[in-house]
Amino acid sequence: MPLVWPPLPYEAWSATRDTLHAHTQVLGKVAAALAPPEPQLLHAALRLTSRGWETMPLPAPDASGAFNVALDLRHHEAVVEHSDGRVKRIALPDRSVGEVTREVLAAIRSLAGAVEINMTPQETAWKTPLDEDHEDATYSTSQVAVYFAAATRASLVLAELRAPYRGRSTPVNAWWGGFDLAVSLFSGLPADPPSQDFIMRNSMNAQEVAVGWWPGDARYPKAAFYAYAHPAPAGFADATLSPPAARWDAALGEYILDWDDVCASPEPHADALAFARSAVRHACLVCGWDSSLAASAEGAAPPIV
Repeated sequence: MPLVWPPLPYEAWSATRDTLHAHTQVLGKVAAALAPPEPQLLHAALRLTSRGWETMPLPAPDASGAFNVALDLRHHEAVVEHSDGRVKRIALPDRSVGEVTREVLAAIRSLAGAVEINMTPQETAWKTPLDEDHEDATYSTSQVAVYFAAATRASLVLAELRAPYRGRSTPVNAWWGGFDLAVSLFSGLPADPPSQDFIMRNSMNAQEVAVGWWPGDARYPKAAFYAYAHPAPAGFADATLSPPAARWDAALGEYILDWDDVCASPEPHADALAFARSAVRHACLVCGWDSSLAASAEGAAPPIV
């Protein structure tokens, strides 16, 4: 069984990481194709559950009900479940991304009707169509178990961060483009997107503070918590956040708290939450957010009456 706060060295599991990332892209593209559109493209987001990465319930293309697709990271299989109880399972180990992609789509077609997705991976360095990807086939069940243990701990931190916030916020989303977990808090004001790229113009058109966690990639080969504000005013990069290991990364344009530093702490959850809250506190201050919204993010949950 993995450690509760396990180390996650990128180089040791990068091949399995890329395979798992590609599998999440299939689920995300199915959600993007079928879920009712939401602001900030939130309908395309997945969730990290106690089972793994999952879609929300999606309308069946053949109007037979609802279905969802999951990557079960405990039993290491893709699962397609219909609301009428029918289930199909596809093993993940020793299979290429192309094989799994074709079988997942066939299972959806069998249970709920056909869905067409764009097979080109998004926000990735690799561009082989998902149904033709026979190179990414490494899937270590032990490495996935370590990743899932780490991701679960990170998601609990993010869930606690968003819980008391009284403004609009997202759930803890699992984003299949960046292969990260994130929660966004919104001020209620619009913002100009940073570019007219499809994702940017649709997902970053509101003032927000985002805090998240990723397991590392080739650009930044370390697992880490991160935080950014959009739009970020002058001086945003000048803060000293908690804990002392937190720092601004100019290349990423984000505040970073490396996972190794979290795992080494005697209080890893508390340190990760302190980072998240200090980032939100700083962003609300320099971005001029309503003081009552900023105060609500400090950790006092709304009373239950």
